[in-house]
Amino acid sequence: MRGVPGSDSSNVNCVCGLPAPYDDCCGRFHRGDANAPTAERLMRSRFSAFGVQDEAYLLRTWHPSTRPPRIDFDPALRWQRLEILATTGGRLLDTEGTVRFRAHFVRRKRPGALEENSRFVLHDGAWLYVTALP
Repeated sequence: MRGVPGSDSSNVNCVCGLPAPYDDCCGRFHRGDANAPTAERLMRSRFSAFGVQDEAYLLRTWHPSTRPPRIDFDPALRWQRLEILATTGGRLLDTEGTVRFRAHFVRRKRPGALEENSRFVLHDGAWLYVTALP
């Protein structure tokens, strides 16, 4: 994936879909320099965290009530791009929100996509992923 920590990612756009270099975009959240200000930005940063296999960030941004003990990454899966389809709430003054997205990937040279509507809450001043909605 482009924008992998440890590579020269200063001029490479972040895979989350925003027009900014990884280091200035999701990289700053992954490093702990800042918290995602909205549910959508958290969704974008979690997508790129799956891409760079940043287990610590994913677990840190998962609500304690639904957080798994660990993340099992599929080594054959490469996350390619993210589309935000819809959002509700999840802004600066909200305490909960949803983000409906489509995450594109390639697995063993076959393209695919995962579509989900995710629920987020503001918990102790930080946005956290709670669960996928039915």
